[in-house]
Amino acid sequence: MSARFSSCWVVTDGKAGMESQCVGLAEALGLEPRIFRIALREPWRSFAPHLRMGLGKALVGNPLAPPWPDLVIATGRQSVPASLLLRQRSPRTKRVQIQNPAISPRNFDLVIAPIHDDLWGTNVIHTIGALHRATPERLASEAAAFAPKIAGLPHPRIGVLIGGASGAYSFGADHARALAKELVQQATALGGSLLVTPSRRTGAENITVLREAISGVPGFFWDGAGDNPYFGILGSADVLLVTADSVNMITEACASGRPVYVYELSGGTEKSARFLEGLYLRGYARPYRGSLEPLPTNRLYEMIRVARAVEAIP
Repeated sequence: MSARFSSCWVVTDGKAGMESQCVGLAEALGLEPRIFRIALREPWRSFAPHLRMGLGKALVGNPLAPPWPDLVIATGRQSVPASLLLRQRSPRTKRVQIQNPAISPRNFDLVIAPIHDDLWGTNVIHTIGALHRATPERLASEAAAFAPKIAGLPHPRIGVLIGGASGAYSFGADHARALAKELVQQATALGGSLLVTPSRRTGAENITVLREAISGVPGFFWDGAGDNPYFGILGSADVLLVTADSVNMITEACASGRPVYVYELSGGTEKSARFLEGLYLRGYARPYRGSLEPLPTNRLYEMIRVARAVEAIP
């Protein structure tokens, strides 16, 4: 339980990866947050986060109402009007913004930004990757629950976290075939097995291509039925391969303490290149270059340091 805060709200636009970062921080503080998935009316939606007039009318349904919380954790530009509105209505509430809010950090009590965002300020603290929920305790618990499904699969067990196409990266059927070919080669060469989880962005066609191409290799492939054993795979794998499109997945993989290899895709940005370079230089991950040997690695876990910074907000 937090030594300072007794109540917490999480405010996002509902994107799973964004919400997970906020909830992860709340959990690191020992708090069970109330979650708000907000939407903005026009013109605030189009001009967020810069339009600050009439904020009381900005949120669809006006969901934010007293009793006000001790702490608000928000992320995404669409959440900024809500955070600014809370500053007006509940000055005592401490407001933490995750990632670059695209307005001055001085508008918040604390901004937590990945260092590759290149954001600076006296109330800005930097992380190397994204905040997350991949605590050692959760990974151990989920691995134990997942164990019966993979009993008998040979080691090394290669955990494969697959994203998909994004604004910066391409991932189509040809990319899926190329990735599957590498997975088959590595599992065969190492005498191991594959633990594969696609994501929402992977796409049905690519999932079919991947599943069929690796069907001859011992392994587990999550088919979308039931709960995603994502944390179970992170806790069970001997080595992890993650596609380059997701900062969240890569950071969570690096938090596992397992050797992490990044499967680089077509595309990317200067910011994503800075993120990956920072991981490689610090020994948290390696670029995939045709080998998945489980080499020693450094574990990336920043949640305790970040939680302490939140507790220390003036």
